[in-house]
Amino acid sequence: MLKVNNLHAGVEGNEILNGINLEINPGEVHAIMGPNGSGKSTLASVIAGKEEFEITEGGIEFDGEDLEETSPEERAHKGIFLSFQYPVEIPGVSVTNFMKTAINESRKARGLEDMPANQMLKLIREKSELLEIDRKFLSRSLNEGFSGGEKKRNEIFQMAMLEPKLAILDETDSGLDIDALRIVANGVNKLRSKDNAILVITHYQRLLEYIVPDFVHVLHEGKIVKSGTKELALELEEKGYDWIKNESVV
Repeated sequence: MLKVNNLHAGVEGNEILNGINLEINPGEVHAIMGPNGSGKSTLASVIAGKEEFEITEGGIEFDGEDLEETSPEERAHKGIFLSFQYPVEIPGVSVTNFMKTAINESRKARGLEDMPANQMLKLIREKSELLEIDRKFLSRSLNEGFSGGEKKRNEIFQMAMLEPKLAILDETDSGLDIDALRIVANGVNKLRSKDNAILVITHYQRLLEYIVPDFVHVLHEGKIVKSGTKELALELEEKGYDWIKNESVV
């Protein structure tokens, strides 16, 4: 599904990623861990196509297609979803209306007509019930006045509605208390399937107690310096990132 080949990328002439190689197949959950400044969020942004980042070497393939010339919108229409660490507020636009627009824009990009209203309402009802979201929540302005947990839950709802092939969760546990974390993680787990894949980016092992990864990769100074199973996350929790830094120097 996703192939990252010797990826070098940066912003304003500063190289941040220094040769990333990563392959994600349908049905898999991968976790990227690493200290601040290691390049985790940059990797997520480059895969999603954020234009402030420049690829200087290597590239990214999605479903066998080179993504170099595709915009963030085109990547989203192809099935790449990025949840933001700090979701933006859009006053005056309800959660429901935002989702209707997003789904119909995606359908238009694939040459399809707008989803019929009754079908849209049925989908919204199904996904909100799946994620235990109150109907009143859906009529609120997008992220306006939302708590951290509500913002993250709303992004999982967007993910449920759009049904992406690849969901990238960039530090979705940031600022969440344990109850909000559990709610968000349960939502993600309900959306896992053999046809989609999930890339979880996090500082901490605690999220991976709820969203259990198939593979864990440790990023240090823009490179993946160690990969393993979920046990690697437990080892990091015990030994800290200095252990990885020291190993990568040896």
